[in-house]
Amino acid sequence: MQTQLCEFCLKSGMLCSKCQTKIKTGAVTNEYMEVAKKLISYEGQNQFLQTVTLDNVVDAGGFLVLVVGKGDSVKFNANPKPIRDLGDALNKRVVVIEAGMNDRKFLEDLFSGQQIVTINIIWLPDGSTETRVVLGARGAKRLSKKRIQALTEIAKRVRNMDLRVEYAY
Repeated sequence: MQTQLCEFCLKSGMLCSKCQTKIKTGAVTNEYMEVAKKLISYEGQNQFLQTVTLDNVVDAGGFLVLVVGKGDSVKFNANPKPIRDLGDALNKRVVVIEAGMNDRKFLEDLFSGQQIVTINIIWLPDGSTETRVVLGARGAKRLSKKRIQALTEIAKRVRNMDLRVEYAY
């Protein structure tokens, strides 16, 4: 597994000078370290983890968001056992998002299981933008307000995107 920290530092718990500076500067959080340690310990049972890149870990809205390299979220979707184990170990719901993708793909991954009818960018008078996501009302179960708030917080923390979520009627 490729991480921002040395594999030796993660396994041993003793940090080299490069890894210590990354933690002191805030480039790597304690959550990132904890998740990377757990995923490296799962590498023995799940061989696909050896080719995965862990870019960032964000704790937002009761969810633990793993930002992985391009093409790596498909590997987690094909074999979700390490994500379930990680969620059980940390008592959080885990969401896997790919880094370096366009906004539509990001929102489709974020609202997986929901049909996105349209995505609009709203330009506000103060010069800022807000992204409006309209979800289909039929078929899939509606998301709770708490879940929608958590997902909008994830979008804000991961992509600095202000979301307005609505349902089509």
